[in-house]
Amino acid sequence: MSRLFAGTPFDIPPTCDRCGKLEEECGCPPEQQTPQWLPANRQRAKVRLDRRKHKRMMTVVWGLSANETDLPALLSELKTACGAGGSVQEESIEIQGEHLARVTDKLKQIGYRVG
Repeated sequence: MSRLFAGTPFDIPPTCDRCGKLEEECGCPPEQQTPQWLPANRQRAKVRLDRRKHKRMMTVVWGLSANETDLPALLSELKTACGAGGSVQEESIEIQGEHLARVTDKLKQIGYRVG
């Protein structure tokens, strides 16, 4: 039979990170869990083609802020529309292959201003 020693994290009651009171006594409002994204029609996306090594082409969507846009969800939609792989790199989206027209059409369909 194992017992906990006094002072272990399981023995200390949890406290609020903001006010320091016990969680049962805390009166802080709950933190906002879902981020508020900027609507697509208020954002401008830029699309370009990049040539990588071995003459491979990448379609790059840039100019969107990662704090105002759900880039992983947008990447998923663009990958589905193009039938290609891709990834999010910092504040840009990279789609494998030459899909400039498809990506531009899909972004306009979603509501982004493309320029």
